Amino acid sequence: MCKYTEEIINKARKCGDWLYSIAVAENERLTTAAIRPANRTNDCYSVAKLFTVTALGMLYDERRLDVDERIVDIFSSELPDDIDPGWERVTVDMVMRHRFGIEQGFLDIDVEDLDTYRAVYGTREDFLGIVLSHRLPLEPGTREVYSDAAYYLLSRVVTKKSGEILCDYLRQRLFNLLEFEEAAWSCCPRGYSMGATGLFIRVGDMVKLGQLYLSGGVYRGRRILSEEWCRQVLERGWELRRFGSGYAKGGMYGQFLYISCERRLAVAFMGHDQADASAAMREILYRID
Repeated sequence: MCKYTEEIINKARKCGDWLYSIAVAENERLTTAAIRPANRTNDCYSVAKLFTVTALGMLYDERRLDVDERIVDIFSSELPDDIDPGWERVTVDMVMRHRFGIEQGFLDIDVEDLDTYRAVYGTREDFLGIVLSHRLPLEPGTREVYSDAAYYLLSRVVTKKSGEILCDYLRQRLFNLLEFEEAAWSCCPRGYSMGATGLFIRVGDMVKLGQLYLSGGVYRGRRILSEEWCRQVLERGWELRRFGSGYAKGGMYGQFLYISCERRLAVAFMGHDQADASAAMREILYRID
């Protein structure tokens, strides 16, 4: 029985012309609806970070990654000579929680001009070098400063640990198993998935990631992630943060993924919102009862 699906989709149709499409998964029944004509496959922007978290979880489950590992140990052969001493104290967990010691976010390819990177950073191509050369004025682990640089670095952690580009790693272990229709990830100039943004998927596939966390890592009877990892994601706020009675992750221009464990409900929507018109849609989910 689906208590919320029809109500949510009907309200979505009244939320303005910014909204492209919505998907609702309730009690494992998935329903999608096109709200206005648009590409079926779109950039989910920062919702991509949760997919990177999922890849890290797979490495954790395979015992190839410890979230308390230090970044300098993982990239010992790529460290700049003048690396900030603070990097000695930065762990994978701190990067996942945007608490690795920076004062301001950077490496946001959605708003920054790559042509300025050479003047600012001395390179237009070496994104890993840009991140690891960054000064850390704050004590690692203390203050959250949201940055796409964190999740580019984590994309490179996945590659370092697995030997595969992040998108390729997830294609066999997640996208294909969850029967995604399309998936492509924007890359840095050296061909590594951005990790933080630039994942192009369909709304009906985005909501499947919500279903995966709702079910404690199982999708259609097949275990994809450990229950332990799913629990840690919710407890530590690794991109899925408390939102009303559930959890959510948002992305630029109104992309949104919401899950409610209590209601066995996952909702995803995609669009292009430049005036916070999507707030009405988020409010519907925040107050759902």
